Amino acid sequence: MQQVKLKDMFEKFLNKFEEMFIAALLAAMTLVTFSQVVSRYIFNAGAVWALELTTFLFAWLILFGASYCVKIGAHIGIDMLAKQFSKKTQQILGLLSVSLCSVFAIILFIGSYQYISTLYQMGIEAEDLPISEWKLKIILPIGFALILFRLIQVGVQIYKKNQYSMHVATEVKEALDTLKD
Repeated sequence: MQQVKLKDMFEKFLNKFEEMFIAALLAAMTLVTFSQVVSRYIFNAGAVWALELTTFLFAWLILFGASYCVKIGAHIGIDMLAKQFSKKTQQILGLLSVSLCSVFAIILFIGSYQYISTLYQMGIEAEDLPISEWKLKIILPIGFALILFRLIQVGVQIYKKNQYSMHVATEVKEALDTLKD
C-alpha cells in the first residue's frame, strides 16, 4: 500500500513539474528573445549569448515537450488502419509500437549519456555562455529517460486494456470531421 502511494505521489509530482517546467522554459525563451530584439533595435546592442541560450532552452523544451506529448497521447499517429482490427490486435500493435519506441529511446539515452560523459571529461565550455557544455546538454539523457518512462506508462495502460494504442487523440477522424463542417 505504501509503495503504491509513493508511486502515485512521484507521478503526480512529475506531472506537475513537467507542466510547470515546460511553461517556465517557454517563458524564459520568450523573455530572452524579446529582450534581445528590444536591445538590438532600440539600443543597437545585443547580448552575444542570447541566441545560444535560446537554442539550449529550445532543446530542453523539445525534450520535455516530447515526454509530455507521450503522456497525453498527443504525438501524431496514423491509426486509421489499426482501428479496423479487433481490440486484441490493436492491443498487440500498440504494445509493438511502444516496444519499438522504447528501444529507440534506450538507444538515444545510451548515446546521449556517452556524449555527455565525453563532454564532461573534455571540459568543453559553451561558445558564448560561461558554462560547461555538458551542463547545457544534460537534458539529452534526462529527456530520453523521461520519454522512456512515459512510454513504459503507456505500455502498462495498453497491457491493462485501459487504452489500445499510443495515441489518445484521433487525428484522422478529427481532420475528416473538420472537412465535413
